[in-house]
Amino acid sequence: MSQIIKISVVAPFFNEGDGVTHFYREMCSIFASLSQYDFELVCVDDGSSDDTLSYLIELANTDNRVKVIEFSRNFGKEAALTAGIDYATGGAVIPIDSDLQDPPELIGEMIELWRSGAEVVLAKRVDRSSDTALKRMTASAFYRIHNLLSSETLIPENVGDFRLMDRVVVDALKRLPERQRFMKGLFAWVGFKTKTLEYVRSARIAGETKFSGWRLWNFALEGITSFSLLPLKVWTYFGLIGAFFAFFYALYIIIRTLIFGVDLPGYASLLVVSLFFGSLQLISLGILGEYIGRIYFESKQRPLYIVRKSHGQSQA
Repeated sequence: MSQIIKISVVAPFFNEGDGVTHFYREMCSIFASLSQYDFELVCVDDGSSDDTLSYLIELANTDNRVKVIEFSRNFGKEAALTAGIDYATGGAVIPIDSDLQDPPELIGEMIELWRSGAEVVLAKRVDRSSDTALKRMTASAFYRIHNLLSSETLIPENVGDFRLMDRVVVDALKRLPERQRFMKGLFAWVGFKTKTLEYVRSARIAGETKFSGWRLWNFALEGITSFSLLPLKVWTYFGLIGAFFAFFYALYIIIRTLIFGVDLPGYASLLVVSLFFGSLQLISLGILGEYIGRIYFESKQRPLYIVRKSHGQSQA
């Protein structure tokens, strides 16, 4: 008799109390349609301040497929996603957002592609009309800028965390030690045999997005600085270009004053040049600070997250 294959579905939660029940029902429906597999649902509560955790604990007490990982505080989605992957025990792991904008109906197709030889199955959004125009524009700009600056680790455009990963991929991810984690980049960095499914992104079933414009900006900085040194290297070329123009401007002044005897007004030109190069220096120091700050946090070697308690029979 063949052994039943176990699939782990990982879902981070942060103040999603209004949608927990609906998410669970959708997952149960998918699990029932794929009864030939053994499923576990790993829910990570990322320090929610509403009733999300109480709902999740109730599910864990009534359904032995549900495992709840309770953080001691809010550590962020990347940490919650990492914890879910760390605690998942299935032969394949599927991260999915709890807001159900990523359709769980694709799980069956993902498993089929996995069983046919794929080690990673990506879910790609082909229609993001449910997102605002600004979010679509900034997301497209981020993917293009990131892939331009980091040509060695290309992130597939319009592919989020929703994907299937074979156990060998999960084990590779768990060997990556960095604390400042940009999961989309890490997913791309490990590689493996990959296939892609396309889907249309739906609107949220409940609640509001937890990513403000400022958090998205910092998230983009994290992605770029985690996988590219070009922002540091480019200042060498800016310096060379500045030195080149400064040299020829000095020649211009010497020729005008010594040969042609023309006096040049100095205050305005000196002010513009000083402000220009001063601004470049501040920008370069800011970029340097971003990298030094990440080195600083990595050197502390603090844990990425702290689990206050785990719930569910499957955890025992």
